Amino acid sequence: MRNQRVAHRYRLSIGMVLALFAALGSFWLVELLNRSGDEMQAGIKIDEPDYIVEGFSFVRMTKTGQPSYIISGDRLTHHPADDSSDIDKPVVRSLGAERAPMDIHAEKARVDQDNTRVTLTEKVRIHRAAQAGSQEMRLNSEALTVFPDEDRIETDQPVQVQVGDATATGTGLRANNATGQINLAGRGTLVVPPRAR
Repeated sequence: MRNQRVAHRYRLSIGMVLALFAALGSFWLVELLNRSGDEMQAGIKIDEPDYIVEGFSFVRMTKTGQPSYIISGDRLTHHPADDSSDIDKPVVRSLGAERAPMDIHAEKARVDQDNTRVTLTEKVRIHRAAQAGSQEMRLNSEALTVFPDEDRIETDQPVQVQVGDATATGTGLRANNATGQINLAGRGTLVVPPRAR
């Protein structure tokens, strides 16, 4: 009986030692994985892009499943630090069944604020086709901020707007494509041709 107790204690001790080694081995393995993950993160510079896409096109859908706008360009560079993207040769096309499509072109763009703001720079051009109830519109500026979800644009830079045969210039603009309102700011000019008789 005494030998059975000793044998039982011996087996129990060996089992506890093996369990202790297994626990220490697991802890060591987790620490090793955490350390290698931290070293990998330290090797990635926060200001470097995490991906670059050539010749891309991004379609934003409405809640009803219809296309709302399309952003495309020659090259998209995503920055993980602030979740923003830089675009070379961007094209923004606003779509909607109730209004005329509007195309925006520029040399460069930055998309930020969770893809709700597009800041276009260098040779910004907008064209909205004529439609029943609205005339053709063209706009030129060196910088423009587009809020695609709200279908509005704004700038504090000099701007030239042509609606039909009328031309207006100013410094600063706020426009809403959904309502068709355009507000020019600063000093400028307005040229309205005489009405045809």
